[in-house]
Amino acid sequence: MAYMNRSKPQLLEEIQRLYAELAAIKLIIEKRTTELYISEERFSLAMRGANDGLWDWNLETNEVYYSPRWKSMLGYAENELGNNLDTWANLVHPDDKNRVLEKVQDYIAGRADSYEVEMRIRHKDGHEIYVLSRAFLVTHGSDNKPVRLVGTHIDITERKNTELSDNKNTEILEMIAIGQPAADIYDAIALMYEARHPGMRCSMLELEGNKLLHGGAPSLPKEYCDAVNGLEYGPNVGSCGTSTYTGKRVLVENIETDPKWKEIKHLALPHGMRCCWSEPISNSSGKILGAFGMYYNHPALPNEKELKDLKAGARLAGIVMERDQAQKRIRILAYTDELTGLPSRASFSQRIEEITKTSTRHNHCFALLYIDLDDFKSINDSMGHDAGDLLLKTIAKRLIHTCHEVDFIARIGGDEFCILVEEIEDSYATNIAKRCLHAIAQPIEIYSRKLTPSCSIGIAYFPDDGKDFSSLLKASDTSLYKAKENGKNQYAFYKTELTQKAQYRFQIEQNLREAIEKQQLSLVYQPQIEISTGNIFGFEALSRWRHPELGQIPPINFIATAEKIGMIKPLTEWVLRTACRQLVAWKKEGVRTLRMAVNISPILFLDQEFVSVIKRIIEEIGIAPIELELEVTENIVQTDPRNLSIFQDLKDLGVSLAIDDFGTGYSSFASLKHLKVDHLKIDKFFVNDMLIDEQALILISSMIEMGRKLGHQIIAEGVEKPEQLNISRNLGCEKAQGFLFSKPIKANAISKLLLSRQHEKNKINSYKSSKIS
Repeated sequence: MAYMNRSKPQLLEEIQRLYAELAAIKLIIEKRTTELYISEERFSLAMRGANDGLWDWNLETNEVYYSPRWKSMLGYAENELGNNLDTWANLVHPDDKNRVLEKVQDYIAGRADSYEVEMRIRHKDGHEIYVLSRAFLVTHGSDNKPVRLVGTHIDITERKNTELSDNKNTEILEMIAIGQPAADIYDAIALMYEARHPGMRCSMLELEGNKLLHGGAPSLPKEYCDAVNGLEYGPNVGSCGTSTYTGKRVLVENIETDPKWKEIKHLALPHGMRCCWSEPISNSSGKILGAFGMYYNHPALPNEKELKDLKAGARLAGIVMERDQAQKRIRILAYTDELTGLPSRASFSQRIEEITKTSTRHNHCFALLYIDLDDFKSINDSMGHDAGDLLLKTIAKRLIHTCHEVDFIARIGGDEFCILVEEIEDSYATNIAKRCLHAIAQPIEIYSRKLTPSCSIGIAYFPDDGKDFSSLLKASDTSLYKAKENGKNQYAFYKTELTQKAQYRFQIEQNLREAIEKQQLSLVYQPQIEISTGNIFGFEALSRWRHPELGQIPPINFIATAEKIGMIKPLTEWVLRTACRQLVAWKKEGVRTLRMAVNISPILFLDQEFVSVIKRIIEEIGIAPIELELEVTENIVQTDPRNLSIFQDLKDLGVSLAIDDFGTGYSSFASLKHLKVDHLKIDKFFVNDMLIDEQALILISSMIEMGRKLGHQIIAEGVEKPEQLNISRNLGCEKAQGFLFSKPIKANAISKLLLSRQHEKNKINSYKSSKIS
């Protein structure tokens, strides 16, 4: 009824007041609801990271909420830092500030899918801590407008300091290894430990006679360093003087009150030094070389970490002081891979420098094998780094067992290994690569899981592919990735043609064993002629191999391979039996007695059963021993003195012996003194040159004359022209062999050749009237 007594304007004014109160109440409710939501969200975040510092940046007001943990991480109480962006901006390292803000803007603008960044922030006491910052966006409304950035800070200082310390330690070891001045290394050691322990100052003193000499102390005042330089050591000469005198560690908690500092404390106290711990530096035999000292500006005794570093610093300084006598220890610290025990990249680089100089001086070659494990990252990702480390250790052991002692193996980083191969004759580097592929591919069980690793290998040669470490590594790395591109689990050369040749040799090796075992090779025969009569007195049996895919393979390729894979003995036995049977077959056709010559590998002359094998074949086939001639190269004497007894046994058996390629060995005429042979076969190299090189003609003349005087018959090999035949005959050579008479032909063509021998005799006689031009 009271309203009825009010005027209309009064009623309108009352209604407006009520609406205003209702609106205010609504705002209060909405604010409290929002605050409750934010508090609940922060609580949820806090529960997820109890040890992380929480921050919440309101992008609309620029207010920032910093949790108590965020502040205590930096040494501040709850009320010591304001809730705004300037708080962070004033604490973050200036070099990190713009980088971090750019990351924030990229994330807010949608240019980055996540926000994660490392930064340095200043602690209240002045030092810096490393934090890992992660955050996510809170959006609002239908347009998903970013309104807040909420995140955490994780203290990663210990991890970063460990990484920095490890890197610095490696740098110091490299300084030692490359011979940097001791003073520079001392300063680097001191600064490394000072960085680990803020407020610490380090020094190194060298002991010369009974005096302490300044070594390095970059953070100590020069006045103090000059004062202690030259002090005589003794039982009460500070911490360092006492430790070098007694050979024991000295820990002084308070310089001002400790009796060991009584006489020299006036040198330290004015510069703020209040405690000093000293570790004696000794060499490998225990002789004291000096002292490593740590100082603080407050009284203290070392904690476990400081004590450990005190001892480590002394050892490191000792390496410098004993550099010439401690090369082995330097190599262990600086040149050995800690995980595998193999030489490190630094050691490998040094070794390449050494071998490069030697190889250049002596005109030698060497090979570099660059090995990279296939799909190693997937093992680390799926099983963890511990499993990866176990695999790397296993691979290192396999490489050691696979290679020879003279091969230099190193781990140059991650899952990469390198092998230096100095002996590259006869595809040695290729064989090493094949053995490595096989060894690494053997199954291994790690954490109850069976793995079958594999690798790819790049091969480069010095000096063709590179003349220093950098260029060789680049070439081998290029060929490594060529192997990866070709399907992995294989090797490749820097040059394509070398890869093709290596693959060709590998195919020969793979197929030759089967070809020998299944007798898939064949023989051809080249006649040997008596120059005076033109008669064929014998044939040389020559092996041939036509592979269905590789085609005709030259004997020089598959004979050497047979020697390498241990198949030369069965191959030679097959050739001997086949050739001797063919000789018997010709005899049955009515051909007069001929002689069959067969080439014998020098390797077989080290086989004690070789003579009995020859005897058994002769008896089984049914030929006279004199009808078989064995051809060997003259340097067989240099191979092993035991060959001489084999020679004598063969002569006693009645077999004819010939020296093949005579004149190309190391001794030539000298070898005739030891070898009881029937024929000397002058190498075609000299026969080829006799028409154009007067010196070659003189050498042939000397060989023929000397051979005949020693009772040997002479055979000229590779006779292709009538002029060569005439010269050989006029020099006294009795026999010849070459394309002038016939190429090597199959057995079924020999009969026709024998029927035409009379024609050949007439042709030779027609040359008798010719003279030496």
